Amino acid sequence: MNRTHFKTLRGEVASRKTIRTEPRAVVFDFDGTLVDSMNAFADIASAVMPKHYPIDAEKARLGYFETSGLPFFQQLEDLFPGHPANPVAAEEYEQAKVAGYFDEPLFEDAAETISKLRERGIAVIVSSNNFQHLVEEFVQRSGIVFDMVLGFKPGFAKGADHFRHIEKEMGISRNAITFVGDSIKDGERAADFGITFIAKKGIFTRERFAAEFPNARVISNLAELKTML
Repeated sequence: MNRTHFKTLRGEVASRKTIRTEPRAVVFDFDGTLVDSMNAFADIASAVMPKHYPIDAEKARLGYFETSGLPFFQQLEDLFPGHPANPVAAEEYEQAKVAGYFDEPLFEDAAETISKLRERGIAVIVSSNNFQHLVEEFVQRSGIVFDMVLGFKPGFAKGADHFRHIEKEMGISRNAITFVGDSIKDGERAADFGITFIAKKGIFTRERFAAEFPNARVISNLAELKTML
């Protein structure tokens, strides 16, 4: 089966599994969706990877974006399976990332959009593959109120783990959950779990999202959600 046919089937299966209703929960990816941090992260990755692998900075940056949505150590495993340098490179990246992480800005329409959704009784949740303690601290510093903040912990990652947790803890079925993210991996997770996906363009174009997920809506900014949902 070729890749194009697989993508078409994936979109058809997701469409069949999901009967769209009024959302009771909007789940947001964090970095690149609520926080304007992806270019800074890519700068770090494109500096770290050429030190450890036979890759130049330009290809490292592209590889970082293509595998974004995963924890960095898993991105490295995707890009360089089983390479002995993976643990060292992952640690170097994480140390550099943390140094300036809390200075990264929220997108200017994030706070108002989240507030308006919550005023309508829609639960607003963070689902990130950044580490749990980092996401919690960033949210606390931001002053924005979320109904739940989920980050990466061993055995508990963005995707099915988080979505099942939301279903169980909040009593919200998957057909009433909408996931907003900025990466191809985000769209794949939504499709695999059978929930509605809204793509936020940024590191990927509207055209790329349309090719990968024909049934997904694409937004340019978060404020569009106030009238879309």
